[in-house]
Amino acid sequence: MAKKKSMITEEKIIELYTDYCLMHNKMPNSVYQFSKENQFEESEFYTFFTSFEQIERHYFSKMFNYSIEVMHKNPDYQNYDSMQQLTTFYFTFFEMATANRSFVKYLLENGKMPLKNLSKLKQLRTLFISFVKNVLENPIKMENQKGIDFQNRLVNEAAWIQFLTIFSFWLNDTSKQFEKTDIFIEKSVKASFDLVYNVPIESIIDFGKFIWKEKIATNFRDN
Repeated sequence: MAKKKSMITEEKIIELYTDYCLMHNKMPNSVYQFSKENQFEESEFYTFFTSFEQIERHYFSKMFNYSIEVMHKNPDYQNYDSMQQLTTFYFTFFEMATANRSFVKYLLENGKMPLKNLSKLKQLRTLFISFVKNVLENPIKMENQKGIDFQNRLVNEAAWIQFLTIFSFWLNDTSKQFEKTDIFIEKSVKASFDLVYNVPIESIIDFGKFIWKEKIATNFRDN
């Protein structure tokens, strides 16, 4: 008798894994147990992933790739300038993150060492750096290749730090429909572009005021 063909897919494994983690607040004890409980062969799991940790890293990569896909479906996107493209990415990515907020928070806040969870963003970081390389221009024109390479790294790392800062703000945002995260994105991107590409103007001060106001409000709530 022919063996019944499994209907398990990459998407289904991610869905089952997400449900398990949110229901039990921990990853499954083993791939064997996870497969048995969900009625598919352990070997089928390894067709798509090598470990649970890979699923978690892959989850952020899928969020990134889907965000890029959604952005490029907008016919106006190609006509956006660098600041608009970066802002659009942030809005799109964090809209998706909000739709999956419980699992994203689990991935980044679970356990006794939350900083260790940043390793789950390794693949996301590679994809993001590749994205900003195509979006952001160097603020200073240089002919020396070493200088150009250094400036590239500086701009890319600054963008990654900004991304992590927005991520951190979003994780702690308690405003209705996370509207303060939207404000944070707009002001931080505007301020960073003014700081890097233009003479620092009102947007730098405006962003500073917003951060200061939010810090005071947070301290007040905590006390």
